[in-house]
Amino acid sequence: MSTEVPAVIAELAGDDTVTLVWRNELGGLTYRLDGAVVRYAKWVAAGTPEIDLMAEAERLAWASRWVAVPPVLEHGTSPGEEWLVTAAVPGTSAVNERWRGEPEVAARAIGRGLRLLHDTLPASACPYDWSVERRLRRARERFADGEGPDDWSPEHRHLGLDEARAIIERPPPLDRPVVCHGDACVPNTLLHDDGAFAAHVDLGSLGVADRWADLAVAAWSLDHDFGPGHDAGLYEGYGIEPDPVRLAYYRLLWDLA
Repeated sequence: MSTEVPAVIAELAGDDTVTLVWRNELGGLTYRLDGAVVRYAKWVAAGTPEIDLMAEAERLAWASRWVAVPPVLEHGTSPGEEWLVTAAVPGTSAVNERWRGEPEVAARAIGRGLRLLHDTLPASACPYDWSVERRLRRARERFADGEGPDDWSPEHRHLGLDEARAIIERPPPLDRPVVCHGDACVPNTLLHDDGAFAAHVDLGSLGVADRWADLAVAAWSLDHDFGPGHDAGLYEGYGIEPDPVRLAYYRLLWDLA
């Protein structure tokens, strides 16, 4: 990956080695800063939709009281940009080549990590919301902006706009409200060298929702990153039987919202 390092990141790095490790679809950049200590710096252009690094900093600080997440070192904004610096935490991303060769190990660890998150963070004390109601508002905004089937994943395009809208407006009954990760895709779980769950990263959407909202994203991401057939390990690690209705609903909501 080759992208010019933003000036603020170069300044933050000083003499550290700067390596671009992730560029998301919205243009957000994540750099590894290697020096006396290892840090990670996220950068995004001001006004980028769906990315709020202040929100992530707040959520990391809140969650860190109970679970392993990257400690926030610095957050800042300027008229044209926003950045967030966190300390490194032990572990490698579950999408690392090591775990691509052992997808069943990664799937079980992701399941165990989500169960730990859901059982440990206190939903009754969480000030952040990731509910269906909130996400439906975003989906309706996207519809109003003219987005439709061509903007969705292939598995949902056959539904058409009217049918898809009707489905997401009728959510299944709430199973168990928990503090959800909000983006429980494979790269956002870190594993120890022995395959045990280590930590979660990228918690910018953390908030209270049905646990199936996280499980649906995690299972879908396993298909994308490792190919189909590995989600059984996710449910085993979590300790739950799959719920096809809720999984399908929350995949569609993720896609549209």
